[in-house]
Amino acid sequence: MNLKKRLDAYAETLIKVGIQIKEGQPLVIRSPIEGRELAVLSAKHAYLNGASDVHIIWSDDDLTLMRYKHAPQEVLNNVPEYQKEMFRYYLDQGAGFLSFTGTDPDLLKSVDPKVLQATIMNRSKAMEFYSEAMMSDKNPWTVAGVATKAWAKKVYPELQEEEAIEKLWDAIFDMSRVTENSVKTWKEHMDRVNSLAKKMTDYKFKSLHYRNSLGTDLVVELPKNHLWAGGGSTTPDGSPFVANIPTEEVFTLPHASGVNGIVYASMPLAYNGNVIDKFYLRFENGSVVDYDAETGKDTLKHLLETDDGAKRLGEVALVPYDSPISNRNQLFYNTLFDENASCHLALGRAYPTCLEGADAYSKEELEGLGVNDSLVHVDFMVGSKDMSIVGKTEEGQEIVVFKDGNWAF
Repeated sequence: MNLKKRLDAYAETLIKVGIQIKEGQPLVIRSPIEGRELAVLSAKHAYLNGASDVHIIWSDDDLTLMRYKHAPQEVLNNVPEYQKEMFRYYLDQGAGFLSFTGTDPDLLKSVDPKVLQATIMNRSKAMEFYSEAMMSDKNPWTVAGVATKAWAKKVYPELQEEEAIEKLWDAIFDMSRVTENSVKTWKEHMDRVNSLAKKMTDYKFKSLHYRNSLGTDLVVELPKNHLWAGGGSTTPDGSPFVANIPTEEVFTLPHASGVNGIVYASMPLAYNGNVIDKFYLRFENGSVVDYDAETGKDTLKHLLETDDGAKRLGEVALVPYDSPISNRNQLFYNTLFDENASCHLALGRAYPTCLEGADAYSKEELEGLGVNDSLVHVDFMVGSKDMSIVGKTEEGQEIVVFKDGNWAF
């Protein structure tokens, strides 16, 4: 297939496999201006499959950087009421939310970290209702990649711009399992992932112990009645969707107060236009008590200072080292793709859907059960070729979950 046909097949995959749009359902698309062709094709497939309305929100890296450089802090902090009302309106309408990621990984490295963190905190507070809805799967949502010039050049600096963009598109299509019959391909893939999630849930692990040669030696306790999930999710009315395309992970939530030891990141983390690299986190009773980074330490510091929940883990995700994305041996400086090449953890808010019967509990009751809450949710990669993970069941039995970076069963 040529680029145009592959883009069309990709858009169809995002609508039929990702959002799984229903008759009469609105769709909100968030996209960089450079992703216009993909956004328009996605809108086309949404309408062809029954969408009642498609609303597109555009972004532009140049304008984003300009705003951070010149707008006063009070403007940066503010989310106008009309914007909040728009999201509330579409949430109430049961809309799907399709978001394209492709921002320049180094976009905001020249912005004062204090300005950046103050902006993020204030905007996160203003939009907390939206992030809570997404992480509770109240509406179907999908995040996918779009190739942009700056991102392509960061990933493939040795290539000319046009070649870099073409190569990045090829990688996105391949990792996202875009074929002439993507629906069938994805069903087979999700069946495999979901079978692993079920097996992990059935073990009823009390804790997981991570070790590797980087220095990681971390014990993560899991809440009672936790559930493991694959990339597929369902809304409260039972409508299925796939939140991340691509996805290779099986994940659950840790106990917010039950993480002890040290963990070393195995890959750089691109966070809000900055890169954090070669860093470690030391935990005691769930909270980070020590950390360091060779690159981006100030950015890491401000992330951890967002709130108390930002110092605690909200996700434990297992991804085999021998996976389609990992086997490309390519760093993408984009969490969507890099996290699916490696076992990862996340600082911040947990997915309450990974606790059995979560809908019956209040926010305070969930926190009492060990479900972490925060304004942020930031994944970072910890997997390696020699990663060992041993699970301990509630009866005290030890079971090897990962050996030499891959599933042991």
